[in-house]
Amino acid sequence: MAYKPNMEDIKKLRTMTGAGLADVKKALTEAEGNFERAMEIIREKGQAIAAKRSDRETSNGCVLVKAENGFAAIVALKCETDFVANGADYIKLTQDILDAAVAAKAKSLDEVKELTIADGTKVQDAVVARSGITGEKMELDGYNFIEGENVSVYDHMNKHMLCTMVQTNKAAEEQAHAVAMQVAAMNPVALNKESVPETVVETEMKVATEKTKEDQINKAVEVALKKAGFNLYIAENEEHIAEGIAKGNITEAQADEIRTLKKEVAAEKAANLPEAMIQNIVKGRMAKFFKESCLLSQEFIQDSKMSVEDYLKATDKELTVVNFKRFTLRAE
Repeated sequence: MAYKPNMEDIKKLRTMTGAGLADVKKALTEAEGNFERAMEIIREKGQAIAAKRSDRETSNGCVLVKAENGFAAIVALKCETDFVANGADYIKLTQDILDAAVAAKAKSLDEVKELTIADGTKVQDAVVARSGITGEKMELDGYNFIEGENVSVYDHMNKHMLCTMVQTNKAAEEQAHAVAMQVAAMNPVALNKESVPETVVETEMKVATEKTKEDQINKAVEVALKKAGFNLYIAENEEHIAEGIAKGNITEAQADEIRTLKKEVAAEKAANLPEAMIQNIVKGRMAKFFKESCLLSQEFIQDSKMSVEDYLKATDKELTVVNFKRFTLRAE
C-alpha cells in the first residue's frame, strides 16, 4: 500500500524545512515517510532551482547589520523580487546568518557561507533550500565587518535595503549614530583625503582634466559662433542644425559654415590650451571632490554650516571616526 503522509508528519517537516505544504507532501510521498530522504529531496529541489535561475538578476533582497561583543557586520541576502525579500521567513534567515557571522567574528563571505545557523544547517545550504521554497535565485553578498569597540550601526528607515556602521575612537553613541546616518545619506568614498584609494584619485584626476579641457574648448567655440552671428541653440548639435534648416532659420550653406567653424576653432583651442590654467582648474575640481567625498570633510547633514569633523570636535576635541562601512541594494 502506497505511503500517504499524515498531517502530523507534514507539520513536522514544514517546521524543519520551512518548505510549502505541497512541496512537503510531495517530498514525504516520494521518500515514503523517510524524513532524512524527504529533507534531501527538498534540498535537491532548491539546488535545481538555483541552477536553473543562475542567470537571473538578484536586485532585491534583505540587508541587515548588527554589533555585539566587539564585532559588527553587515550581510545582504539577495533575491529577485521585493515580495520575497519582505517575507518574514526571508528576513529571519538573513538575521540567522548575520547572528552566526557576528558570533563567529567571520572575516570573509566564504567563511560566512561555511558557518551553521541556529538549526544546525550550513549557511550555504540554507540559502539554497530557501531558493527551492520561493522559486527564486538567491545569493549571499555584501559582507562587511568592523572589529573593535565603539561601533554604531544603522538600518536606514528600518527598510533592510541600506545599512551602515561607524566606529569612533572613543565611546560616543549619539555622535556615532548621527555619522552613521551621514554615511547612509552621503555615501562617502573614504574617511579622509589621505585614505582615498590611489586608483580612485587617478580616475577622478583624469575625469577632471578631460572635463576642464572640454569646457575650455566649448567656451572658445561659443565665443567664435557668437562673433560670427550664429544662434547657439541651432549650432549646438546636428539635430538642432537640421531643425534650423527645416524651419528656415539657416540655410544649408550656413549649416556647413557652422560645422566648419566649430571644427576649426575646437582643433585650434585644443592645440593651444594653457597647461598652468588647466592644472589650476583641475586642482580646484579635485579639492571639491575630496570635500564632497571624504566623510570627515563632508558638510554635516544636520547642520550644513559645519563639517562632520567639526561636529565631532564640538563634542570632544579628540573625538573622530576611525572606520566606517556601507552597503546598499539600491542602484546609485
